[in-house]
Amino acid sequence: MSRNFEEWLLNFDDSIASWRYYTDFDKVYNNANKIKKELNLLNSLIGSKNIEQDFKELVQEYPKVLKAIPILIAKRNDVIIVKDAAQDYYYNFKSMNYSIEEYTMFMRKTGIFELLESHLIANLYDYVTGVEVGLDSNARKNRTGHAMEDLVESYIVKAGFVKDYNYYKELTTAKIKEKWNIDLTSIERKLEETSKDKNRKAEKRFDYVVKTENQLYVIEANFYSGGGSKLNETARSYKMIQEEIQKVDNVTFVWFTDGKGWNTARNNLKETFDTMENIYNILDMKNGIMNKIFK
Repeated sequence: MSRNFEEWLLNFDDSIASWRYYTDFDKVYNNANKIKKELNLLNSLIGSKNIEQDFKELVQEYPKVLKAIPILIAKRNDVIIVKDAAQDYYYNFKSMNYSIEEYTMFMRKTGIFELLESHLIANLYDYVTGVEVGLDSNARKNRTGHAMEDLVESYIVKAGFVKDYNYYKELTTAKIKEKWNIDLTSIERKLEETSKDKNRKAEKRFDYVVKTENQLYVIEANFYSGGGSKLNETARSYKMIQEEIQKVDNVTFVWFTDGKGWNTARNNLKETFDTMENIYNILDMKNGIMNKIFK
């Protein structure tokens, strides 16, 4: 029985956020704890009346405190680049490459000294914990993708296919060729042909692969809560993958996707939906589609 695209799209979810989606506090605490000793040493500068001299003496005695400085301006890099009218600076905070005076200049001109002198913060460990929470919000986009992958995996496991069949995560076409002598390299050639970067060498990696006795299932999973050009690109590339896989015996392409972001790219998604039998959303998984796909 054919499915109605508009009804299917209407059931897309607006979020896939779990309890731990918004902030990964374990990562936040771990990152802050890595430099806790250095932060405690830098705490001695809070409220200092002679902060430049105190900083120079601190770095002279404990040069490793420098590694805690980038996070004070919300950067995790060991090297911070500063473009100045006089010259370009490439400050290395892991291994000193400038004089203490020049690091002192960095602290003054970036505003770190002002932050410490004004006594607006009680201690740097708490401050950095807050900075890490802010930086971690940038990782939510990746967590959305992983959350969808985890959800798909949970339904595969629940259906019993991990136990009954060969089940793999993140397999490339090269690994598929090596394991089962199934050649899917035409997908990579097509990806290279359609790429805007003509020097790009494509390596296709599928999120999941399920191998039954008579069939190989290559699986992709993603969730889009917001719109953007990425959605159109995804729909077009997956349509191409479907067309290429149809030419290969005993291989089925399965795509699990969801998210209200698809409303901004509904036309491209519909094109793929109309040509692809095995495209499903979260509601399909809840309704037991896993037990109908794999044969």
